[in-house]
Amino acid sequence: MRWALVKVCLAVTTMVVVAFAIPLGLVIKEMARDRAFSGAEREAAAVAPALSITTDRDQLERVVASAGSDAGMAVHLPAGDGTAGEGTAAVDLGRQRAADADIATVRRLGRASTSDVSGGSTLLQPVALSSGEIAVVEVFVPESEVTHGVATAWAVLAAVGVALVVGSVAVADRLGVRMVRPARRLVEGAHELGEGRLGARVPEDGPTELRLAAVAFNSMADQVVQLLANERELAADLSHRLRTPLTVLRLNAASLGDGPAAEQTREAVAQLEREVDTIIRTARDAKPQTAAAGPGAGCDAAEVVRERMAFWSALAEDEGRKWRVAGADRPVRIPVARADLAAALDALLGNVFRHTAEGTAFAVDLHNGEDAVIVLVSDAGPGIPDPQAAMARGRGSGTTGSTGLGLDIVRRLAESTGGDVRIGSSVLGGTEVRIWIQLDGREPVRRGHRVRRRRPGPLVSAFGRSRAHS
Repeated sequence: MRWALVKVCLAVTTMVVVAFAIPLGLVIKEMARDRAFSGAEREAAAVAPALSITTDRDQLERVVASAGSDAGMAVHLPAGDGTAGEGTAAVDLGRQRAADADIATVRRLGRASTSDVSGGSTLLQPVALSSGEIAVVEVFVPESEVTHGVATAWAVLAAVGVALVVGSVAVADRLGVRMVRPARRLVEGAHELGEGRLGARVPEDGPTELRLAAVAFNSMADQVVQLLANERELAADLSHRLRTPLTVLRLNAASLGDGPAAEQTREAVAQLEREVDTIIRTARDAKPQTAAAGPGAGCDAAEVVRERMAFWSALAEDEGRKWRVAGADRPVRIPVARADLAAALDALLGNVFRHTAEGTAFAVDLHNGEDAVIVLVSDAGPGIPDPQAAMARGRGSGTTGSTGLGLDIVRRLAESTGGDVRIGSSVLGGTEVRIWIQLDGREPVRRGHRVRRRRPGPLVSAFGRSRAHS
């Protein structure tokens, strides 16, 4: 907007300067010419009285000398009044520059005339003699006199024009800054609000339209903050309502006695209570649950995989499912919180048990690369017909009891490290969910943006083909 306003002002001012400067320059040139020939007419008029009285050469020479124009003036007397023969124009005084035909024409018509000669122009002025004949006074006007002061006038006009153009551009630039600065602050505020800085506001100043836009933006930002606060309070309240049934479950689980099933039930209830507490704290603090971990933070992915597989193995034995864990025999450090990785694994393994028939085998593979860690969860079930729809938050797989939030938790976990999640077909014949966790600390991927990454190398592909049933 700023440069557009400057360009428009530059074009308009230039056209105005050209429209006025060129005609004015031509007028100045014509005035200089008229001034030069007016001086020549005065010189010719100075010798006219003497010609009307006498045609004596000596007397005329003194008159021309007294006028101070003997070098640029010539007097042409008609035949019979001088020394020339009949039918010719005698040049009694000075240097003739005009053509004989021009002199004869002026004598015949009796009107003053000008003609161009080498180095300038001549003024031919007829003068009546005492004998009734017509003499012609020739006054030479050099080109320097005709153009005297014209170049200076053109230079002054050009300087004034340039000054006007520069001044108008400067004024337009200041006006553009006054208009662009509020718009730029509005853009910056929108970027800050989009990046999650909810305190971003813009000054309500500038032109009327931009001021109204700033007012609308600030009002929108206030409403967004209020809506998010209401959502956090609602999430915290709903989570808090779960405490009562959880307390009942914990009391009932305590009365189950000893045994693997009772111990697993009590552990599940305790984990559910911890998750509810985490939701409440996250909602109150307004912090994302899967925020990128800082330097030195994270967990041992192998330890978390072993722990969660030990939890799900009891249910797998009850349903007659074969399972296998690979790659979790040595520490694998990742920049993800332990609770987040456990929640992601529980979501994927829970989907296996929920959406596949009893007896369906599954496996969890962990691969540690140079710049990424890959977690593969695969099963021998029927697979997912539409992986893209399954990754959409809240859509799920379309089966009963599926909300789609589990895969969304997994996706947000991977994208918080700069990685991604892909769904494909596993070598077991069913679904394979691959979690790509970046280790190089790149910026987290924004939701809705496509993640650009390099394809897995031969080691990853070979690792994927080496899986087998347990």
